Amino acid sequence: MSIRVVVADDQELVRAGFGMILDAQPDIEVVAEAGDGVQAIAAVREHSPDLLLLDIRMPVMDGIEAARAVCAAGDCRVLMLTTFDLDDYVYDALRAGASGFLLKDVRRDDLVHAVRVVAAGESLLAPSVTTKLIADFTSRAAPRSAAPPSERLSVLTGREQETLRMMARGLSNAEIAREMVVSEHTVKTHVSNVLTKLGLRDRAQAVIAAYETGLIVPGG
Repeated sequence: MSIRVVVADDQELVRAGFGMILDAQPDIEVVAEAGDGVQAIAAVREHSPDLLLLDIRMPVMDGIEAARAVCAAGDCRVLMLTTFDLDDYVYDALRAGASGFLLKDVRRDDLVHAVRVVAAGESLLAPSVTTKLIADFTSRAAPRSAAPPSERLSVLTGREQETLRMMARGLSNAEIAREMVVSEHTVKTHVSNVLTKLGLRDRAQAVIAAYETGLIVPGG
C-alpha cells in the first residue's frame, strides 16, 4: 500500500523536485502539490494523505499555522521543510504537531527515508543534533502546559517516566531496552503508554513534553 503524500512549498521548482523524487518510489504516491498554507490544508482535506511535506515559510498562511490546522483535524502526519538547521520556527513547528523537520538541501535518499519513517508513525528525533536543537528552543521558551509538571506526569508509572526521559535524550527503543535491561517489546509498550496517557501524537511531542514538564533539562 502506497504512502500518500502532499508536497507544499511556495517555490515551484523545489516542490516539483521533491514531488518527482518521491513519486519515483514504488511505495510512495504524491497525490497533490500546494503553493501556500491555505492550499496545503485544502489538499489534505481533499486527498486525505498519510503525510504532508510542508515548508515552514510560505505566503498567505505559513507552515506553522497550516501544520497546526492539519494536525488538529486528523491523522495526517506533517514533516516540515526548513532552510536553516537553527530556524526560529522549528520549535513552534514541533509544538504545532509536526513529527520532524528536514533541511531543504536534504539528500535524495534521506528525503525518501524521512517520509517512510514519519509515515510509519516515528519521528525524526533520534540524531543527537536534533535533540540538542529542541533543548535549545525549550530552554528559551516558557513552559506552556496548563497543568503543573508533577500533576501532568503523575499519570505515568516510574518506568514510563524513565522511558520518557530516555526518549527525550534521543535514545531509540533498542537503546532504551539496553539501558532498562528489558525487551524491546516492553519498551514499545512503555512508549505507547506514555503517548496515550499524555495525549501525544508521537515521539516528537513526547520530547517537547519531557522538557516542558521539567522531567529533563536542556543539556541534562
